[in-house]
Amino acid sequence: MMQGLIEQFRAALGKEYVLTDDADKVPYLTDWRKRYTGKALAVLLPKTTDEVANIVKLCAAHHVAIVPQGGHTGFCGGATPDNSGNQVILNLKRMNQIRAIDTANQTITLEAGCILQAIQEKAAAQDFLFPLSLGAEGSCMIGGNLATNAGGTNVLRYGNTRDLCLGLEVVTAQGEIWNGIKGLRKDNTGYDLRDLFIGSEGTLGIITAAVMKLYPLPVSQWTTLVATDDIASTIALLTLFQKRATSLLTGFEMMTQESLALNEKHFPQMANPLKGNPPFTVLIELSDHESEEHVRKLLETILEEAFSVNLISDAVIASNLSQANTFWHMREHITLAQAEEGANLKHDITIPLSSLDSFIQNTDSLMRQKYPGVRIINFGHLGDGNLHYNIAPPLGLDPKVFNLSHEKAIHELVYAQVERCQGSISAEHGVGQLKLADLRAHKGPVAHDLMKALKRALDPQNILNPHKVVSI
Repeated sequence: MMQGLIEQFRAALGKEYVLTDDADKVPYLTDWRKRYTGKALAVLLPKTTDEVANIVKLCAAHHVAIVPQGGHTGFCGGATPDNSGNQVILNLKRMNQIRAIDTANQTITLEAGCILQAIQEKAAAQDFLFPLSLGAEGSCMIGGNLATNAGGTNVLRYGNTRDLCLGLEVVTAQGEIWNGIKGLRKDNTGYDLRDLFIGSEGTLGIITAAVMKLYPLPVSQWTTLVATDDIASTIALLTLFQKRATSLLTGFEMMTQESLALNEKHFPQMANPLKGNPPFTVLIELSDHESEEHVRKLLETILEEAFSVNLISDAVIASNLSQANTFWHMREHITLAQAEEGANLKHDITIPLSSLDSFIQNTDSLMRQKYPGVRIINFGHLGDGNLHYNIAPPLGLDPKVFNLSHEKAIHELVYAQVERCQGSISAEHGVGQLKLADLRAHKGPVAHDLMKALKRALDPQNILNPHKVVSI
């Protein structure tokens, strides 16, 4: 039966776009963190929405599960198949066309396989900004960004991927095509199907195209690194910038001393230019549509005020674009430094800003009491309360052995503190298979059962990315 299905896939896509040899499938079977490796009956590479729809119809007829996949840069195993060898991977990288740019409506319509950086560059060539920005933007795809409701460094000003999306094209579990590609900022006609599919990680439908917002390209951007002594001062600094700069504040990223020390260990060129590698380093960016002089003067004025009330102890303003990029690379390389150091336990969490100081102090203290010598690599998008609170073993201990022994207990410790602060156990990375078992306790039985009911209603055969996000 399966061989017959493979032949139908080949007839639908062309033989070269149906990968069945083990060597050809390897790049698609392991997640970015190398935490999950699965098997697949085939890797399918469609070019059009109609081809995706035909594939889904074939899979539905044969009760074969589908794992949608984009750039394969996720952290939670949401695009990795199981070990049965009976699932197919539907990789959308060939669906990479930008269908239209509407300059009057300030929108861009594009296919799910478009790489994020290519979208940014295409928008910039038309004097527009596409503000979604992630460390993986050179390889992640907009379909995956939408499927996980990715965040990134500009959420403070422009919101998550959901906030940038005006319409979707989606293939349902029955192989039907929902055409919701409309560049409307107001469309109050019943249930918002767009929001249903965004963040669902391919479990309710396969996103094949989207219409996204564009913004006028800023005239100037100024970036600074600032030293603070504690989280309370850092939050007070954020409040000061929000009051003085308002919508010109586009980035506010926090990095701890320990995270930047790890960065410098593996990337010496990323040394912190602030004196003494302070307890907390904050990367701040202002963007302006008026003039270079206006935003620079504003930045200097706010920093002077912060110095005068002892919120900061040092600051360095980037003197040119190259230095500004270096500052951002410091922030973005922390994840790469962790990968170089070895396996670590990641927590992508959101905490209300009013509880952030309490969370960090209490969780750090409990973690160090229970695991002496543990290294806490804490950094993130402080402007929206999103922390990447990651745990590395004490020096000298094998990361794999440490994680195997303590992963469950460490997750429970962190998530208990998240719950105490009424936060979220997933801010921007999604749930995937990594947090599947934790979701019911976190969401509560009512919310979890509603999610299961939606899954059953839209995908009764459970063929779309099963055992991710929610199990039925």
